[in-house]
Amino acid sequence: MHLRTRSDKIHIEAELLKRLYDECDGYAQRVHEKLIEEEHIAIQYSTLTRLLRQLGMSRNEETTRCDRVPDSPGAEMQHDTSPYSVLLGDTRTNVIASLLYLRYCKRRYLKFYRAFNRFRMKCFFDEALKFWEHAAPVCIIDNTNLARLRGAGKHAVIVSEMEAFSKQYGFRFVCHEKNHANRKAGEERSFWTVETNFLPGRRFQSLEDMNQQAFQWATVRMEHRPVAKTRLIPAQAFEQERPSLVPLTPHLPSPYLVHKRETDQYGYAAFDGNFYWVPGTDRQDVKLFQYADRLKIYQHRECLVEYPLPADGVHNALISPEGMPKPSRQPKNRKRPTEHEEQRLRALSDSVDQYLKFALQAGPQRHRFLRELFALSCRMTRTGFIRTIERALRYRIADIPALQRIARLCVSQDETPLPSVDVDESFLERDAYQQGRLTDAPDFSLYDIMLDDHEDDDG
Repeated sequence: MHLRTRSDKIHIEAELLKRLYDECDGYAQRVHEKLIEEEHIAIQYSTLTRLLRQLGMSRNEETTRCDRVPDSPGAEMQHDTSPYSVLLGDTRTNVIASLLYLRYCKRRYLKFYRAFNRFRMKCFFDEALKFWEHAAPVCIIDNTNLARLRGAGKHAVIVSEMEAFSKQYGFRFVCHEKNHANRKAGEERSFWTVETNFLPGRRFQSLEDMNQQAFQWATVRMEHRPVAKTRLIPAQAFEQERPSLVPLTPHLPSPYLVHKRETDQYGYAAFDGNFYWVPGTDRQDVKLFQYADRLKIYQHRECLVEYPLPADGVHNALISPEGMPKPSRQPKNRKRPTEHEEQRLRALSDSVDQYLKFALQAGPQRHRFLRELFALSCRMTRTGFIRTIERALRYRIADIPALQRIARLCVSQDETPLPSVDVDESFLERDAYQQGRLTDAPDFSLYDIMLDDHEDDDG
């Protein structure tokens, strides 16, 4: 078969394309215009972009092949996170799964968090690597901002804080290339195993219960289960890989954050929605050292007390050392719920219920607004309060002072006759009345003067 060559094939010197590419700052469309207008070369735009790609001068990211990295003992570990929605008790909750994976021996460490930030990432690595007592010299991660400052892939620059952290444990972070998530395929496969083997058929009462089951699943069940076709058992493979790993330095300090707090008048320091008792009698400022599972209170470089962190979801708790009686005075700045006031207000009428739906979405402080509105309802008749609320709903008013002015207006316009009062005439025969009926009549002239002054002010 005779192959015919194209007679109209366009040849452009590579030097010309490079010069125009540099002059146009890499914009191929402008290079195309200059070739036609200045160089008088009729070329299709698609042909130009193909030639630029062949010369490696295209702005478009090309999908390149991944390097095949052999499984070598002690070569690397991989880390990633994945979001899940699970039932904790009877509540649907969003959690973040953090998983560390030793590539050669297939060993895993898994833990779940409500939220995952740089501090929790450091706490997770500290917990996992101290459990293994070894680390691989390289940890492959995606291009996450938790560890990466800028760049991507081989050009990624690691945050100095995370670089110093990893150096303590004998490894360094390495970001895989963009769109090459398969570079840590073992990690991705581990999340698939979590979704198909750990989560199905399990019930979790709390986040602590979930993490306890995850620890047992990852470090006991999966470590002694043969993996895939190789029938490799991670626990046995880890013993073979151990000499190639980096042993951890003894007595490594755990990650922590420092928070400055004031000691309130009751002797407590507030942190993360709870109140921690500060030993002593003064009210000097303290520093709270937050660790992964505990809290230390320091004053003048001296540790006063250490507390374990409360369980997930615990708030407004008064926490003091075990065996110590709670102080007689308690902080009063804890939140007071207003469900009872809101329920009673809504039960007054449909118009009050509609008004609350509008007012609570308008942006006032919910609890304060409900308390003041309930107090106003207690000072008025039911009819007058409902008229006030209907008027406020009509004019879209959600301000307590304005509501009070409307209430005064409604009361002043209310012409409902006062109900008659049944008087028991037998009071005339009472000893107290008989003793006081002969006393001097009271002088009410003072009230007449007050009324006259009030009328003058109005005038």
